[in-house]
Amino acid sequence: MRRILLALATVVGVVTALPAAAQFQKPEDAVKYRKGAFWVMGQHFGRIGAMVQGRVPFDGAVAAANAEIVADMSKLPFAGFVEGTAGTEKGTPKANVWTDKAKFDAGAKKMQEEAAKLATAAKANNLETLKTAFGSAAATCKACHDDYRN
Repeated sequence: MRRILLALATVVGVVTALPAAAQFQKPEDAVKYRKGAFWVMGQHFGRIGAMVQGRVPFDGAVAAANAEIVADMSKLPFAGFVEGTAGTEKGTPKANVWTDKAKFDAGAKKMQEEAAKLATAAKANNLETLKTAFGSAAATCKACHDDYRN
């Protein structure tokens, strides 16, 4: 419970800082911002994945809390995709993030929609419903990684 409250406090802090984060002083700041947002989102998505995969017991309340954080966090990292932040090392965005911006933005929107569906499904407190929504959300993440991540 303490971790969830800490994560929620982090989300609130990030959300309130979002207008200031829209303008980064240096490209490195934008990279840190988006990586941090993706990291937090991934941690909570992974906790749901552990339940879906049967590695930890299903707990509807925990799944719902984590899914809500995923949905909130899914809105944040895209402010950090600014010119000058492409890279070649593993995990960095490819140049086509900027050259195919409309498709990239559509993928981001799709991921946000799937994250919202995941949060709704998690509130149903049904493992099978959660598995379906988790699979769809994971597929949108994978599609973006395949197309836009080194």
